[in-house]
Amino acid sequence: MYFPFVNVNYMCIMLPAFLLMMGAQIYVSSSYNRWMKVPARSRMTGAQAAQRLIQNGGLYNVRVEGIAGNLTDHYDPRSKVLRLSQAVYQNSSVAALAISAHELGHAMQDQEGYLPLRLRGAIVPAVNIGSYLGWILIMIGLIFNYTNLAWMGVVAFSLGAVFALLTLPVELNASARARRLLADTGLIVGEEEQRGVNTVLNAAAMTYVASLLTAVMQLFYFVSLVGGGRRR
Repeated sequence: MYFPFVNVNYMCIMLPAFLLMMGAQIYVSSSYNRWMKVPARSRMTGAQAAQRLIQNGGLYNVRVEGIAGNLTDHYDPRSKVLRLSQAVYQNSSVAALAISAHELGHAMQDQEGYLPLRLRGAIVPAVNIGSYLGWILIMIGLIFNYTNLAWMGVVAFSLGAVFALLTLPVELNASARARRLLADTGLIVGEEEQRGVNTVLNAAAMTYVASLLTAVMQLFYFVSLVGGGRRR
């Protein structure tokens, strides 16, 4: 039986992407761990900072909750809930404030109807289906020489790259909002704290850049595989 995905070319393309993703994760962890140990002079916890920013921004329909896990912080636009991991929720560090403000940036995007956020949310169901069925259609199409079916799989799989592409401006915009919010409200004071906020947010942004590059490289491999007309 011919298995088109198991070959040296795939490893040569995806190994750099894997290393890039690992490097981004290490950068995030090291930045997070370092600045979680540096207390902010405002002495406000992530939860308190979120409540302050909610009041300042008039986002009175947004609630703040704690959630289990590490780096599990997120904003849920469906229930209008800002969920902060316990370390961020209870901590008054520079990293906790940066993460809390970043997630609140997503709440502001939701309130304003920020277009990339709306587009990303709209394609989530299709992305979930495409990421599951895409590679199956490609494999069946290549094995049984159904080229059109394989190309359908490529199209389905490409939705993951589109999602990653839309995620990047959403995350960068949320980080830009976080920097302004923290500076304008005085929750972050001085160059050192600002540097910490920038380091944490830039590290997080690198993971989304790495995810986009990984998705594009994987898509490029599948396009070249199907387009090259490989056979048994």
